[in-house]
Amino acid sequence: MKILGIDPGYAIIGYGVIEFQRGRYHALDYGAVTTNADTPFGERLQQIYNGITAVIQKNAPDEMAIEKLYFQNNQKTAIPVAEARGVILLAAQNHHLPVNEYTPLQVKSAVTGYGQAHKPQVMEMTRRLLKLSEVPKPDDTADALAIAICHAQNSATNLKHLLNQRGVVIR
Repeated sequence: MKILGIDPGYAIIGYGVIEFQRGRYHALDYGAVTTNADTPFGERLQQIYNGITAVIQKNAPDEMAIEKLYFQNNQKTAIPVAEARGVILLAAQNHHLPVNEYTPLQVKSAVTGYGQAHKPQVMEMTRRLLKLSEVPKPDDTADALAIAICHAQNSATNLKHLLNQRGVVIR
């Protein structure tokens, strides 16, 4: 399964595409779509849409995983991030990609086994799970890869549960 992970934002949108097969992860592509603060916001949204569309077309993922909106500290950015997230979801919809959403707690738990892990721990475990020589930069890119890993783990767990319900046991 090929998964596109997205860390939404409006200045930096991290993305990471991983392949998940037989319990193993492999990074295929990762980076960031960036917009300039001096650009009118409507144009920034268009740049985000175009950038994510290009990533989808280049990588042909099977599914998208995106972080749920979570604003504890900086509520001033909530609406612009929500608007940027909307154009990201539109890009997924226009390419018939199923979208799965995960909270930061779910991502941390999936990648480190501990929901209260600190950002450097999540980034290092992401690097290790994907066997990368260094943590991807910017941080939003590493976060996007962690979100994709979270979805891979949840998909595998959901598939095992479904098969077990049908009497198929996977070891």
